Amino acid sequence: MKVMKDLYYTKDHEWIKVEGDLAYVGIADYAQSSLGDIVYVELPEVDDEFEKEEAFGAVESVKAASDVFMPVGGKVVEVNEELIDDPALLNADPYENWMIKIEIADKAELDELMTSEEYEKFLAEEE
Repeated sequence: MKVMKDLYYTKDHEWIKVEGDLAYVGIADYAQSSLGDIVYVELPEVDDEFEKEEAFGAVESVKAASDVFMPVGGKVVEVNEELIDDPALLNADPYENWMIKIEIADKAELDELMTSEEYEKFLAEEE
């Protein structure tokens, strides 16, 4: 499983990359690998607001469907439209192909997420 440095992770296998007050959100390699071939992605609308741990979208594969949850609360400022047309991009590289870009509501919520090192330990315990 690939784990990228300088990202934060959730126990639900989402990642968040922070750039100032904005952040990119996507699913971790573990999540796309567990799901298998992704065939459909549901994303929110720009300006939608979500609380931390609220479902903002869904990913469907040939094996299963799974909600995707907000690592932190915030407002959607951009969605990755490419995923609508080509959901398999998440299988190709789940870190390059983010799902949404958000404006973070409360940066203190980042402290509750796992660092890449903590996430690697979490994955080791999961297996």
